[in-house]
Amino acid sequence: MKKIIALLFITLVTIQYTNAQANGQDEFGSWEMFFGNVRLTDKISVSPEVQYRTYEFGSNFNQLLLRTGINWHLNKSTMASIGYGYISTDGTFSEPNGEQNTQEHRLYGQFTSKNSLGKFKATHRYRFEQRFINSPTSGNDTQYRARYLLRLTYPVSENWFVSAYDEVFINLQEPVFSQNRLYTALGYHINKNITTQVGYLKNHFTGKNYDRFQVGIWYKLDVRAKINKGNL
Repeated sequence: MKKIIALLFITLVTIQYTNAQANGQDEFGSWEMFFGNVRLTDKISVSPEVQYRTYEFGSNFNQLLLRTGINWHLNKSTMASIGYGYISTDGTFSEPNGEQNTQEHRLYGQFTSKNSLGKFKATHRYRFEQRFINSPTSGNDTQYRARYLLRLTYPVSENWFVSAYDEVFINLQEPVFSQNRLYTALGYHINKNITTQVGYLKNHFTGKNYDRFQVGIWYKLDVRAKINKGNL
């Protein structure tokens, strides 16, 4: 009986390790990100975004995400947004000849609110997505998804801060659970308009876990004065 249990255990570990190798779970991938915000009026801004994701550190393409949104600033702490995203995804760690990526067009609406908990700054983001997916293997599909993100930020000094968030993704069709992202980072305010963060992300799917290095740049541009003067 002990030999049988040991054999089953070894077989299970071997299968899990082989699967991890096959889908890249044992690799430390990377996400390079740019987030912009252009303030047009007291109430309206636009948010361009670019993310490049790889299965391995800096190599083996996984996903390109291009997204932009229009934001309505309801007050200093709340904002409503609508937007569009284009996503090209290589769903396999290996790169066979003739492989085609999945293409997705995504519409989204979201509501963001902020509050303080002592020195901690909390951000709550609620997002609803309609996803138009064109897969080379399964064809066209339309899916719906809800997301909730809670981010906490703590200032270490005038320029340095630490940040952490958890975001859960829930499908409105089967399977209900989509993914969960747990993130922590060290950030630096280069100046009043540019911020950078370097961090670590644990991306959990059902039966899969990915470890990702993240580096991001946040850039703010305020053109309200130029628009008011007609110089834009």
